Amino acid sequence: MALGRGGRSLFIMLAVVASSCQTEDKRPLPHYTSNGRGVAPINAAENKSNRHFIEFRSRYALTYGHTYVVFGQADKNGNMINPEVAGLAPASPDAAQYVIGHFIPVPATTGATDGDLEEQYRSASWRVMLSDNEYNDTVAYIRKLQATSRLWEASVYNCNAFVADIARHMGYKAPSIWLRPQQFITNLREMNTG
Repeated sequence: MALGRGGRSLFIMLAVVASSCQTEDKRPLPHYTSNGRGVAPINAAENKSNRHFIEFRSRYALTYGHTYVVFGQADKNGNMINPEVAGLAPASPDAAQYVIGHFIPVPATTGATDGDLEEQYRSASWRVMLSDNEYNDTVAYIRKLQATSRLWEASVYNCNAFVADIARHMGYKAPSIWLRPQQFITNLREMNTG
């Protein structure tokens, strides 16, 4: 029995998604910081003038993990002051919604999820220090994205896709949305830093 054109496309898409989930997470990767141009801040004056940040993050989870952003202000030691979290995940804590979301879109939430700010779950991160103007523009885009992102679907619009939209808005290149979250964040940083 031959598969039709639509059946083949669905099979190929599911194979890509399944293969991306077969790799294993590595030990937590170091924290990386750069400025909005993708390079490490080189002097104290630059560090003091850029107190706003966005941090692209991934964390471990019972599944293959989660990708999201943390943003806000940092103190002189780099510690976050009242950070905010944005990401895309199924809105229900019921695991069935997560499973269903691998086949059809399910309602999404765009805020913090359990474990996002707990250090022991962080698997990779890339902090970008921003000027006031860069920060305000990025936060306005995040708020717009949160207001319009109503559905989560693992192979079409997942947490990686949500974060990729933010990165592209900031002028960065984004990797494939079908990577594991740790791999996605690591590739995002490597693609955009020199």
